[in-house]
Formats: sequence, C-alpha cells, structure tokens
Amino acid sequence: MQLLLGFLLALIIAFLAYKARSLNKSGAVAAAVTGTIIFGIGGLAWAILLLTFFITSSLLSRAFKKRKASLNEKFSKGHERDAGQVFGNGGVATFFAALNLFYPNEPWVWVAFAASLAAVNADTWATELGVLNPKPPRMITNLTKQVEKGTSGGISLIGTLASLTGSALIGILAASLNGTPDPVSVFLIVTLAGLAGSLFDSLLGGTVQAMYFCPTDQKETEKHPLHTCGTETVHIRGWKWLDNDLVNFSCGAFGVVVALIAGML
Repeated sequence: MQLLLGFLLALIIAFLAYKARSLNKSGAVAAAVTGTIIFGIGGLAWAILLLTFFITSSLLSRAFKKRKASLNEKFSKGHERDAGQVFGNGGVATFFAALNLFYPNEPWVWVAFAASLAAVNADTWATELGVLNPKPPRMITNLTKQVEKGTSGGISLIGTLASLTGSALIGILAASLNGTPDPVSVFLIVTLAGLAGSLFDSLLGGTVQAMYFCPTDQKETEKHPLHTCGTETVHIRGWKWLDNDLVNFSCGAFGVVVALIAGML
C-alpha cells in the first residue's frame, strides 16, 4: 500500500513539475521512478527531504533570472531538468532509499540518504546563489586565479555560504525526522558531508570534468556538441565521458562517503 501511495504521489509531483516546466518529459519520467522508490520504500520523512531539495532547487533556478541570463552559455543544460539531471542529483539517494527495504530503520542508511541530498542541495544552492557574489569567483585549484562567473571549478564567498546553508537545511530536517536518536550528531555529520560533497563537485569541475570551447564566441563552456550560438564546440580539457550529470552523481556519492566515515569516527 505504501509503495502504491508513493507511486501516486511521485506521479502527481512529476506531472506538476512538468507543467511548471521544472522538468522535461524524460525528467518527469525519471522523477516518477525515483520518487516512487523514495516515497514508497522510505516513507514520509524520506519524501520530505527529497521534496525540500527539489522545491528549493527549482525555485532558486528561476530566481535572479536577469543576473544569470548571461551565464546560460556556460552550462550544459537549462532549468528544465532531464532524466540525466534527475538521476545525477537523486540517483544516490534513491539507492539508499531502496536499501532501506533490506535494512529498515538502520540509522546509517538514513544518514547516507540525507548526506547525498545535502551534497546535491549544497551544490545547487552554491551554483544558483554564487552569481550574487560581487567579485568574480576563484578557481578551487588556485585561489589566486579569478575566473568568469559560472566557470566550472570556480568558488566564491557567497557561493560557499549558500552551499553551507543548503546543506544545513537538509541537516536540520535529517536530525528532526525519522526518530533520529542523536539529532546533534546527525545534523553535524550531514551538514559537513553536504558541504564536502559540494566542494568535491567544484574540484571535479575544475580538473577532470569535460570542458569545451566555442571558437565563435571565444568562451569556455560545458555545452556540447553545439554552443548557444550554434557553433560546434571543441574539447579542451577533462575526461570526455565525465559530464555535469556524472559530476553531480559523484557529488552525492562523496557526501555519503564523508558521512559514513564521520559516523564511524
């Protein structure tokens, strides 16, 4: 019965998100799948964490549109999430929600689930709010080097604070829900893991993520094979197979690793 209710709830939310243009068709299908597993196997507390990430990230992606309009050429995709983005951000969380079927009420499964969402939430908040930083960001691999806003691997004070806030929001919910026996420790672990995952995402973006160059606009971009102007982009660095969706997946996975290590310590 819970799985059926989870499926219906996920279907409704995916449909509404599609109508609101937060998801495209493939993204809506992927959201229905991940939502069914998380809502149906995890339950209400798990659903709240997922919805918090999805709703806040969707709202932030629409905020400050004028400031971010010039940065669209930097990113591989827009605010309408496709299946790759949904699984990239929610794939790790979905795995641990499914794992709850075999290890019900195990605190480490809940913490791992929350940590993965804290990481992708932190990364999304950093990306969406980092544009408000008055000064250009600096490369995470070389803090003395300034780069254009929206550059993969760039970090800023406001972006980092936004990342911490986004992670802490999930940390607070993780500590408050699901009958957590040690809420303070859960909050600290999840928040730390989320921030660490976000910074790891930036590190991958500045080192091994596939990046391209538009010869016409003379701009570095994630877009491939065509830039916003229609010109074919040229690979300049990083692993061609490591796109932004896989980087986001790695962000969530790294958050889990940090949370589990911190929990053992």
